[in-house]
Amino acid sequence: MQKDSIIQKLKEQGCRITKQRLMLLDIILEEDCSCCKEIYYKASKQDPKIGAATVYRMINTLEEIGAISRKNMYKVSCDDDCENKANCTCTIELDDNSVIELSEHNLRHIIASGLTACGYLNGQNIKSVKTTPCACGNAS
Repeated sequence: MQKDSIIQKLKEQGCRITKQRLMLLDIILEEDCSCCKEIYYKASKQDPKIGAATVYRMINTLEEIGAISRKNMYKVSCDDDCENKANCTCTIELDDNSVIELSEHNLRHIIASGLTACGYLNGQNIKSVKTTPCACGNAS
């Protein structure tokens, strides 16, 4: 959906179109965010007064109107039939604000190494990696 049609649907749902909602919409449409927390971090850099709850409510509203799919937003790895698999990456932001970009291959290797070291992986191969938000709504 284009920004204008999303704004129109939000108005039809009775939502006020605030500066914070417009900013969040721009971040979601223009950035490649993988979770609500990442959207919140980017938004809080632009507006330090924005709360995490505002981000979560906006994501829920956008999902309700069909503008986004949280199922796809939280997906880390490609499907086996993905045509653009070579360009898939995972972005990890550390607490010192440094960022690590990992290819899907490197991410799988790191996860497999960790699972093996902790005794969870015994000769199996990773088929897919997905994250889902917890029931409390606080994505980590």
